[in-house]
Amino acid sequence: MSARPPRPPPGLTALLAGATGLVGGELLRRLLTSPRYARIVVLTRRPLPGAASAKLHSVVTDFEHLGSVREELAADHAFCALGTTIAKAGSRAAFRKVDHEYVLRVAQLARMQGARHFSVVSALGAGAGSPLFYSRVKGEVELALRQMGWPSLAILRPSVIAGQRAESRPLERLGEGLLAHGPSAWRPVQAHDIAAAMLALALREPAGATVVKSQEITPLAAATV
Repeated sequence: MSARPPRPPPGLTALLAGATGLVGGELLRRLLTSPRYARIVVLTRRPLPGAASAKLHSVVTDFEHLGSVREELAADHAFCALGTTIAKAGSRAAFRKVDHEYVLRVAQLARMQGARHFSVVSALGAGAGSPLFYSRVKGEVELALRQMGWPSLAILRPSVIAGQRAESRPLERLGEGLLAHGPSAWRPVQAHDIAAAMLALALREPAGATVVKSQEITPLAAATV
């Protein structure tokens, strides 16, 4: 009697926060179609419109009380594409809550539930010592994530994120146009390339912290498995 062929390894589980945003939406589509992932857990504050897949598990929750759903956040890889603007948030404090507090809360709970890899969308110019509030918040998040001791951490620092948004962001549109022909480090980066780069890194699980500069994102996106 011939030996049975070995069973394929079980699929991975991904945790995604920020699926309703530009990058998050692109990443969700890629995760759902990737043969490497068997389960996609999505954290949202409201049900995802039109989302239907046997792989998709939506956790609708208030980000202020993520601890109440911590047992549902078990995953191999966690992705965070949460982000807003000061104008949309209404104040610096409200912006910081989303881009700093919520991001770190997701990371902490994912790590507690056994995730091995965390991938986050940061920003060009991020630095904990930056005189610019936006860049400083992003830099503080990066520093805190490094201190969590992730086996594999990916930090992507895009310039202006390009793509078709559901909401109007005139300042970003203006910046996108002005920077399109500027230095490569400042040129806009397509949301689908950021998503593809995040996925490529997650599947590699590089040890330690990997920082991907804006001009490196598009070439890396081509390496998506």
